[in-house]
Order: sequence, then structure tokens, then C-alpha cells
Amino acid sequence: MLERIAELEAEYADVESRLADPEVLGDQEQLQTVGRRFKELEEVLAVGRPLRDAHDDLEAAREMAAEAEGGDRDEWRAEATALEAAIADLEERFRVLLLPRDPNDGRNVIVEIRGAEGGEEANLFARDLHDMYQAFATAHGWRTEPLDARGSDMGGFTEVSFLIKGDDAWARLKYEGGVHRVQRVPVTESQGRIHTSSATVIVLPEADEVEVEIDENDLQVDVYRSSGPGGQSVNTTDSAVRITHLPTGLVVAMQDEKSQLQNKVKALRVLRSRLLQIEQDRQRDEASAARRDQVGGGGRSEKIRTYNFKENRVTDHRIGLTIHKLDRILAGDLDEVTDGLLADERTRQLADG
Repeated sequence: MLERIAELEAEYADVESRLADPEVLGDQEQLQTVGRRFKELEEVLAVGRPLRDAHDDLEAAREMAAEAEGGDRDEWRAEATALEAAIADLEERFRVLLLPRDPNDGRNVIVEIRGAEGGEEANLFARDLHDMYQAFATAHGWRTEPLDARGSDMGGFTEVSFLIKGDDAWARLKYEGGVHRVQRVPVTESQGRIHTSSATVIVLPEADEVEVEIDENDLQVDVYRSSGPGGQSVNTTDSAVRITHLPTGLVVAMQDEKSQLQNKVKALRVLRSRLLQIEQDRQRDEASAARRDQVGGGGRSEKIRTYNFKENRVTDHRIGLTIHKLDRILAGDLDEVTDGLLADERTRQLADG
């Protein structure tokens, strides 16, 4: 491990010098790549350097214990024992940091939520999930930016999308893609019967413009009047935008802003991120990846989590985690769930060796 730390120190010095290179500074794509690697190395060496120092201290403590007598020897031996325990902990943390990095770590996140099975109850649950992620973002100090929202008759969302900006937003939220199921008594249920409804969540890494270039000739742009719940028009001008990417057939529509230009900018942002995901999925398939990054293999079409209101229970089916804190989780306290998913991924990576 000490040799690996020395190698990383050398790379750190090289990357640091490249950040001052005018050629790198003048190339936005290069600068982003080098900057990401610099940040990764800082994180790894924040553990690697104390680990190296602890090894030096342990060697010195053992030498002093060998030369000392009586009580002094006991003190040095105790010091050596404490250092051995500290080294074991640091080595475990260091091994985790050396695991292969998700190429999307450090990116901002686009979240799309849609009411699925269950009619209006599914739309209301989509709003609950929206509010949960907004609160989770606030708790972590991340910034959020609305992209698009289509309300339902009873105050839910038929679909809603937003951007979350934060250093570890992707690492924490990448597991949220899939089908979220809710079991509760709907507000429209007069007999008090529990119904099962669902909403789908898609989580995309935000793509930079320099990474995904879009040819305007590949786009079909349609404009129309935005609509509210029930389909009624809420704008007297054609401000809503629908963009079709002709080579892939991807369609993105935006109507949240009053300006057609602003809606187009937001639609292109989402389209760019979807195209990035398609390319990353293709690369993973070519590399014969055993599973997608979204835990469980089924990705966005898989039922990943159940929210049972009667039992105040949330169950994540991918890792078999059950927590009886549904109220707190919907209030944004998702860390126990995301920590469990992160730990599961690291365990599998370490096992794969």
C-alpha cells in the first residue's frame, strides 16, 4: 500500500502542474477531466497520507519499545498496539477509495418523476417523492433547479423534473431510478381500503455541452401552448417546446417557463443527459458489464422500493433493507437507505477484487 501511496503522490504532483498548463486551461473538456482527477486524488490522499505517517510512527514505536525498559517499554507497546488498530482502519478506508470510480461521480443530477399505476393516487405519490428529494437535497446543502412540472387535478404531478447540483449528488441519488410503490388509503377512497400505486423515477447524470454535441439538423422542434391540470391552456403564446432527436427518436418536452427560449434550453439540457446515458449504457454493454449502475439489474423498469403507510415502513427490495421510519424518509431523511446501497455496492466491488 505504501508503494501505491507513493505512486498517487507522483500522479497528484503531475495533475496539479497540468492544472496550471495554459493548454489545459484553454480546453474546457481537458480542464474538466483533469480537475475531476485532481479532486479524486485529493480525496484518496486525504486517507493515504495519514496511513503512510501511521506506518512510520508504528515503526518508530516498535524500535522504542525494543530499546526501552520497564514502564517505558509498556507505554511504547501500547502506542504500537493503538497504531496497529488505526492502520487497520485506514487501510480499509484506503482500499474502498481505490475501488473503480463511477465516471459520473461529481456530476449534477437530473431527476424525472412520473405518476404510473394508480391514477390520481399515483400522481399524488409522485409529488411526495418530489418533496422527499427536494428535502434530501436541502439537508445535504445541494441546490435544486426546477425543469418542468405537469400538475394533476388534485395537486399531484403527472410528471415533474428538476436538477440537483452538488458534489456527491450523483453518488447518493444514482440508485433511485426505478419503480417506487406505495401502499396506503388514497384520499379518494371512501371505504378505507388500502390501494397499491406506483411512480417511476429516472435519474440522469447531467451532461456537459463539451461532452455531448447536438447537431441542430438532427432536431425537430415543435412549439405549442402549455397546459395545466385537465389539459386546459395556461398560456396565450406558444411557449412550450417539444424536441425530437431524429437519430434516436428521443423526445423531450418542456413547458414550465413562460419563455420559449428558456424551455428550449432546458429541453436540450435533458436531451443531452439522456444521450450521454445511452452512450454510457452502450459502452457498458460492449464491456460485458454484469449489471447496470442502478442496483438490481432491471434499472428503471424494476420495482426497487415499497412505501407502506399503515406500517410506517419503507423496504428497499434490492438489498433487503426494511426501515420503520417512513414519515422521516418522506421528510428527506434518506441517508440510512442510500448508505445501505453504497455499502452494498462497495462490498460487491471488494468481493470482485
